[in-house]
Amino acid sequence: MKLFLILDVALGFLMARLRQSIVAAVGVTFGVAMFIALVSFMSGLNDLLDGLILNRTPHIRFYNEIKPSASQPVNRSLLFQDAENFIRSVKPKDQGKEIYNSKAILQALKSDPTVIDVAPKAATQVFFNTGVIEIAGIVNGVDIQAEEKLFRFSDYVLEGDINDISNSSNSIFIGKGIADKLLVDIGDVIQVTTPKGDISSLKVAGIFQFGLAEIDNSTSYASLATVQKLLVKPASYITDIQIKLTDIKNAPATAFALSKEFGVDAVDIQTANSQFETGSKVRTIISYAVGITLLIVAGFGIYNILNMLIYEKMDSIAILKATGFSGRDVQGVFILLSLIIGIAGGLSGLLFGLGLTALIDNIPFETPSLPTIKTYPIVYSGVYYVIGITFAMVTTFFAGLFPARKASKLDPVTIIRGK
Repeated sequence: MKLFLILDVALGFLMARLRQSIVAAVGVTFGVAMFIALVSFMSGLNDLLDGLILNRTPHIRFYNEIKPSASQPVNRSLLFQDAENFIRSVKPKDQGKEIYNSKAILQALKSDPTVIDVAPKAATQVFFNTGVIEIAGIVNGVDIQAEEKLFRFSDYVLEGDINDISNSSNSIFIGKGIADKLLVDIGDVIQVTTPKGDISSLKVAGIFQFGLAEIDNSTSYASLATVQKLLVKPASYITDIQIKLTDIKNAPATAFALSKEFGVDAVDIQTANSQFETGSKVRTIISYAVGITLLIVAGFGIYNILNMLIYEKMDSIAILKATGFSGRDVQGVFILLSLIIGIAGGLSGLLFGLGLTALIDNIPFETPSLPTIKTYPIVYSGVYYVIGITFAMVTTFFAGLFPARKASKLDPVTIIRGK
């Protein structure tokens, strides 16, 4: 019963300063709406930017790196075991790019419950020939089904069917930058020269565009069998094994352990793309900071309105205390008044935030570098709405708490004498 009475008094005070209360609620609405729209847009932008690199990068990559031998012959000699050996101009040792015993490694990885899937690759540098001009590039021989499962290759295809890579022999998918330089289209035949000088003819089966000039101007894809044939290598020839894990956070530790187990070099996604992860975190922090700042500013508006209300309603507060309201009851009136403003503003902010994100999501965003993106990126997540309304409630509670404590300490006798 007492709660309903306090609520009735709070509503009475609210109606007495209705215009100012509406302005305060609008401030909360604007803060919540902008917070939701900003975080949703920034999250979508992060996903878009990460997708250009991180989604195209395996969590772990196995390969053979060309590097100096860790143990030189002089160190193995019994004659110089107790001596300090100083070796200069150590030359790198090329053990070849092929990953040996790759079939057994692939089977072991596929049976690992922490691994989503693996994608073998045979990569080689080539020259794309157009007349007397040679354009340096890379041909990646892939299992297209594994490539599609792990990296969604079809999302970046402008023309052609990805299944033609494996279904049609001597076919190749080339980057848009290469296609523009060679002036070729689907069905045309191009010539490529391998590092050993062998020249082969390949039929263009498709054109892709990742939106990264460095890749689009140099990279192409063919089947594993096609690349092995180009290099005159057996069917077991593989230069890379790409792995995706169930938990990307375990990539550094897993890469280290698997590298030791299989005796191959490994690099994890955090090491290979640390700058992108840092950029995503910074953008997220900025978006949250701006949104929370807007809500805090709205809280100051409520604080000022309640302060003014206390000065205007000092006689009413004195009457409330004189008729039996305790200091805690008066404090409850003003806190409840603040929460009413916060709830009204927060709920309307959720609706406006949803509408604003939907509006952004439908704004056309077309650029030649990102052919698969048609509108601005937005992430719809209930977490953002929960955070928005929760922080709005917390902000308005503290905005009302300090004026409420001041009102609860007013002496009714002093107020009445002053009147």
